[in-house]
Amino acid sequence: MSAKSRALFFGTPEFAATALEELLRADSAVEVVGVVTQPDRPVGRKQVLTPPPVKRLADERGVPVLQPETLRRRSVIADLARLEPDVGIVAAYGKILRTAVLALPTLGHLNVHASLLPRWRGAWPIGAAIRAGDEETGVTIMQLDDGLDTGPLLASGREPIYPDDTTRSLEPRLARLGAELLRETLPAYLRGDLQPQPQDEAQVTHCRAVEKADGQIDWSRSAAEIERHVRAMTPWPSAWTTWQGKQLRVLRAHYVERGGGVPGMVVPAGRGAEVMTGEGALALDYVQLEGRRPSPIDWFVNGYRELLGSRVCFAE
Repeated sequence: MSAKSRALFFGTPEFAATALEELLRADSAVEVVGVVTQPDRPVGRKQVLTPPPVKRLADERGVPVLQPETLRRRSVIADLARLEPDVGIVAAYGKILRTAVLALPTLGHLNVHASLLPRWRGAWPIGAAIRAGDEETGVTIMQLDDGLDTGPLLASGREPIYPDDTTRSLEPRLARLGAELLRETLPAYLRGDLQPQPQDEAQVTHCRAVEKADGQIDWSRSAAEIERHVRAMTPWPSAWTTWQGKQLRVLRAHYVERGGGVPGMVVPAGRGAEVMTGEGALALDYVQLEGRRPSPIDWFVNGYRELLGSRVCFAE
């Protein structure tokens, strides 16, 4: 193709910004004519209104940015149509694209999804893979249709999940993999050289977006499951439990194979502490009590000796 195709990009977090940066390279197969991202949101204790990473990057590069609260309004559809996109590219946008938006680009939409589809369709694929104990995950480039991650597949790349991986550590690797895969796939797609493959419905698993309440630890589960839960919930919403009526975040932990005990009971372990579970014990490494700073468990125990012999539990 002599002229670059006009691309409309949909994305919001750092994962998406990595893909956008690849598309903005001088040797990219497309010209990004517009970026659609989520509105600025309050962040942190002071609730400072903060633009999403994709908006910051687009502003730096002089790319027009749209931040509609909804894509359902006719005025928004008209704004997008005026950009005359040839292709749409989606990466962790955070909203489902409906039929009117899907119909805008003449070549359809591609989606950069952080899993090996059809495993982990949905909004939380990275954390879901860690929590499930998957040994590997990856990124899939797919065509969008009206379903939730149900479209045909164009390409995929694999990435191991290491025993100490958290969502925080795994996500940047998948973002880089996704950007590289997009760079390799896009030219052939634009030429019409790729044959999309339908997903195997027998292999489908789903995950939903997590909320703050989903970080709560169920101490009746095995220590191995809870350790994966802690890693999956890092950095957000964090794994947490309650102690003395306050929220206690478990920021880092590892599981220990040992005899049974009352789930949620805290026992001494050297200068630190372990929590009994439904199977084995969870050794606490870093914790954070509500209203306090994060601290190593030995420091925490030194300041709160009453933790030992007490019980952490579900919020009432």
